[in-house]
Amino acid sequence: MKVYIFCDLEGCSGISCNRYTTPALGYHELMRLGGRFMAGDINACVEGAARAGATEIIVRDGHSDGFNVSRDEIDPRADLISGTTPRQRFADLDGAAGLILLGYHGRAGTAGAVLDHTMDLTWQDCWINGRPAGEIAIDAIIAGEHGVPVVMVSGDDKACAEAAQWVPDAVTCEVKKGFHCNGARLPSLEKSRALITEKTRAALTDIGKYRPLRIPTPVTFRVALTERRTPPWDDRFRWVDPRTWELTGTSLEQLFFAQF
Repeated sequence: MKVYIFCDLEGCSGISCNRYTTPALGYHELMRLGGRFMAGDINACVEGAARAGATEIIVRDGHSDGFNVSRDEIDPRADLISGTTPRQRFADLDGAAGLILLGYHGRAGTAGAVLDHTMDLTWQDCWINGRPAGEIAIDAIIAGEHGVPVVMVSGDDKACAEAAQWVPDAVTCEVKKGFHCNGARLPSLEKSRALITEKTRAALTDIGKYRPLRIPTPVTFRVALTERRTPPWDDRFRWVDPRTWELTGTSLEQLFFAQF
């Protein structure tokens, strides 16, 4: 059984504010600590996958530039994808029995969510076929285009609630409770990681019940920006107003990468 773990940072155990996640703020010690928290959650997830019988485990470092954890920090039973994977959200995903979205966060504007945002801080809102969406939805749909279901999502309580709206069959793993963009109630790392291991094992033990998330095509992908921008000279983009554009096509993954 091949298992793919895509790990973001904002929803990891122990993360309560942007000092752990944003290099530009200059809190380098907390950034390094954030990377260690991320590695701890990854290893807890790998342990759960191994207990469920996974024979191939791939971990993708999915926060920012993809250099948040180092190879020597990650359980040797997993392969680590580090750095850039051009035009691929989930490099080497094909053939996986399930995708785990580890350390995820609520979409931009979610009240009380820890470090809520959607993909890029220049994005104010995002819609897929007219439905408000965040990174959980985007990634579940892209994985579905590859025939892979999301089986588990970890993050704060708001991320877990969002996951239940898009992938209701997936197991959710609440590792903290959000009060504010920069504020959370944090259980001990030991407790959170034991939960990740158990939730991962449970999700993968019943792998046959999950189905990839499919949405009607053509897909319309709309993004509202925080500030107005000069439109790209590309006929694929339809500008609704100076801050809002949309694209329509057969693949969300292709539409997603068109704007980067």
